[in-house]
Amino acid sequence: MGPHPAVAAIRLAVRRVLHDVLTDLTELPQTRSGAAPCADPRTPAGGPPLVLVACSGGADSMALASALAFEAPKLGIRAGGITVDHGLQAGSDLRAAEVVTRMTALRLDPVESVAVRVGRDGGPEAAARDARYGALDEAADRLGAAAVLLGHTRDDQAETVLLGLARGSGIRSLSGMAEKSGGPGRTNRYRRPFLQVDRQTARKACMVQSLPVWDDPHNIDPAYTRSRLRHEGLPALEKALGKGVVEALARTAQLSRDDADALDSWAASAETGVRDDDGRLECAKLYALPPAVRRRVLRRAVVAAGSPAGSLFARHIEEVDRLITGWRGQGAINLPGRVEAQRQGGRLVIRQG
Repeated sequence: MGPHPAVAAIRLAVRRVLHDVLTDLTELPQTRSGAAPCADPRTPAGGPPLVLVACSGGADSMALASALAFEAPKLGIRAGGITVDHGLQAGSDLRAAEVVTRMTALRLDPVESVAVRVGRDGGPEAAARDARYGALDEAADRLGAAAVLLGHTRDDQAETVLLGLARGSGIRSLSGMAEKSGGPGRTNRYRRPFLQVDRQTARKACMVQSLPVWDDPHNIDPAYTRSRLRHEGLPALEKALGKGVVEALARTAQLSRDDADALDSWAASAETGVRDDDGRLECAKLYALPPAVRRRVLRRAVVAAGSPAGSLFARHIEEVDRLITGWRGQGAINLPGRVEAQRQGGRLVIRQG
């Protein structure tokens, strides 16, 4: 008799991602002798690759940890775990220690708890997220991990799409979370195996395996936007529109991601064609581009000039775009990172002040 359907679903999702991690490792740049470079942190000391799970102790991440512990050894992969103590609640250190105990019981190794200090920039949710990813990056670098698995589910994806829609941030926001992501020098470090798995399946997998889970009180606190969306917004949509809203939003995310990737590729190719011999952007050539491509070219140029991508919003790019499409002699546009965009003699000059 095979495993419970919920357990089978989470294991299959993790197995697919682990195979993908192994494929990526075999495609690393080769040395002249044909061997993979030993210095690469993803293949430490020539031993088996290490994959970490980021585990809060909640149902989603505990289900993920259990599936990783089951599947990794069969593929010759070391499985470890990291829990992040945000220090936002009394007794959070005890909760983190308990999560370490639970991961150790699953035979994950290494297992660590990392305490972080959450700042104030961008609001409480964004600040906690930034602190968490900073801790995960540090741990992955230090331990030489090939990948870090995150427990975001299809329900999380639907919530992310709705939040992006509410912000009016464009198609990239509607594309939600990627199955693979990572910052500069960390391409594809983060993997999200459960984006096609619903939250209820993950919880059921924990229940049938008798895995204890911890329900973060922040997840039901109406002070947090995502919590209100989860417990009020989505249920209201399902009541008005019927079941299937979560699946439709997750499908929208994938379709939007495909479109956004195509437009980004088009913009990257178009950028060289709109510059003069001195590398300056020519306004007439920019004007001739489709708006979606032009705005992407402008965003790339502003980021390249030193504006932090995370602080650059659609309204900033719209202001710069008006220097091309609504030119009436207006002055320079001030952008995040002390970057300035100004039209001069038919050229768009973007530089850091």
